[in-house]
Amino acid sequence: MSETQVNNPLHGVTLEKVVTELVAHYGWEALALRIDINCFKSNPSVKSSLTFLRKTPWARAKVEALFVDMQAGKA
Repeated sequence: MSETQVNNPLHGVTLEKVVTELVAHYGWEALALRIDINCFKSNPSVKSSLTFLRKTPWARAKVEALFVDMQAGKA
């Protein structure tokens, strides 16, 4: 494992896994309340969310931060 990735909780975790686990934990409605983006509110799906998040760095950062907090038991 590279030294730069030792403390990175997202190392080796795909964006699809992040979104899937967040949806399983919170559900689409609660996820949309936590992160106010249309791909979680209007006709949500994993595929449409992945498309949006891959093109939108600020939204992806929020989703990844929520995932890290969820994994740490903070959210």
